[in-house]
Amino acid sequence: MEQSKIYDQLATELMKKIDQLEDNSQYWIGLAGVPGSGKSTIAAELKHRLESLLTIIPMDGYHYYRHELDQMDDPKLAHARRGAPFTFNAKRFVADLTEAKKLGTGTFPDFDHNVGDPIEGAITLTTKTPQIVLVEGNYLLLDDSPWCLLKEQVFDETWLLYVPHAESHRRVYQRHLTTGLTENQARFRVEQNDSPNAELITTASTKNANRIIKID
Repeated sequence: MEQSKIYDQLATELMKKIDQLEDNSQYWIGLAGVPGSGKSTIAAELKHRLESLLTIIPMDGYHYYRHELDQMDDPKLAHARRGAPFTFNAKRFVADLTEAKKLGTGTFPDFDHNVGDPIEGAITLTTKTPQIVLVEGNYLLLDDSPWCLLKEQVFDETWLLYVPHAESHRRVYQRHLTTGLTENQARFRVEQNDSPNAELITTASTKNANRIIKID
C-alpha cells in the first residue's frame, strides 16, 4: 500500500476513535520504533490530517542535556552513546506522562537538533476538545523500569513501526552525514550505537505492541 494511503487509513481510524470519545477526553497512543523507522514522519503526517485533534509528544525532548552528559561517570561514553536508553531522563519522562494522563493537561519539552538540546515548555496539552495524544519514541515499549510503566499506566494502545534494520540503518547513516559527520564517523556511529539500540528495541518491543505498522 502506498505510504499516503496508509497515513489516510490511520487518520480515518483515529477520527473514529475521536468520535467515540466523551467531551474533553483523550486517547493515548504510544508509537515506538527503531532509529530511522519513520516515527516523526508518521506523526507529522497524522498531524497534517487531524490538526488540533492530535497532540504529539516526542520522547526526544527528554534527552539529557549535554551538560548533564558531561557529569556522568563516563562522559565520553555518554556522548558517544547519546540516543541509548541511559542518555534519556526516563524517570522524568514517565512521571510527566503519567501526570498528564491523570489530569489531561501538561507541558512538555521538544528537542532542537540544531542546538543539540531540549527546548523546555515547547508542547502544551489541553482538554479543550476530545483528541488523540500520540507519544513517539524509541523506548516506549521496553520491559525495564521505568519504561514499562508507560504501557501499564499511560497508553490506551501501543504501535510499533517496523522497518527492516538495513533500511533504518541506511536512513540514520544519511542523517548523520547531514549533521556534519564524515562517512567513517557516520558508519561508526551506526555500528556502535544505532544498531545495538535497534536490536534492543525490536527484541523488547514487538511483544508489547498492540499493532505493528509496516511502511515501505
